[in-house]
Amino acid sequence: MRGEHAGYACGAALGFLGDLIAADPRRGHPVAAFGRAAAAVERRLWRDHRGYGAAHAVLCAGGAAAGAALLVRAVRGTAPSPSPLRGSAGVALTAATVWAVLGGTSLGREAQAVGGALAAGDLEVARERLPHLCGRDPQALDGPQMARAVVESVAENTSDAVVGALVWGALGGVPGLVAFRAVNTLDAMVGHKSARYRRFGWAAARLDDLAGWPGSRLTAALTVLAGPGRRAALRAWRADGGAHPSPNAGPVEASFAGALG
Repeated sequence: MRGEHAGYACGAALGFLGDLIAADPRRGHPVAAFGRAAAAVERRLWRDHRGYGAAHAVLCAGGAAAGAALLVRAVRGTAPSPSPLRGSAGVALTAATVWAVLGGTSLGREAQAVGGALAAGDLEVARERLPHLCGRDPQALDGPQMARAVVESVAENTSDAVVGALVWGALGGVPGLVAFRAVNTLDAMVGHKSARYRRFGWAAARLDDLAGWPGSRLTAALTVLAGPGRRAALRAWRADGGAHPSPNAGPVEASFAGALG
């Protein structure tokens, strides 16, 4: 068991390093493939009903996690327990999965691109790049509003695309990583309050709230510890973290705002 934990830690470190070196590819990303599969399931299952939405969430997220668990079992069965080959295969699988589910480098690059455009006074370029970070209409935002959108998006996605994923990886290994990313992706796809998804996306949104809870609190705590204004970040978290409509975006956005002054 200790060897498995060490192997996972090694694989996670390699995957984290891989994300730093090679950000998300424009094409062929596993998360995008999952999104296409989930959209295909949605086309068959969609009804304006919570039950069908719950079935969609369970089939997609549960299927992804089950597939990951089967892959882990297959890797473990390729060689006898003491064999170095088995350990190397497990490390490689973990590294590939961590790289696939993390998005920190891409997040940072897009934020810097918008920030650079804003610093240069080029609002048109900033508006072109902002949709890569968030779903807000950039045409309705001025410079300060776009800057705020960037900070809020970085705060929330630091939790979703980095810290939360690593938390669930530590708790559940490769299946935990895959399940968390699947739930988070489903929430982005259907967890809206639009007429189409108010009922159908309810289950995905609630699952994402549950899955994101530990990562968001850890992200907020790390922000307090790492930020230049620790007391201000903690005060903002306590005062404003619960006022946000999202139970997980609130703590991280508030702590970021407090840390930045």
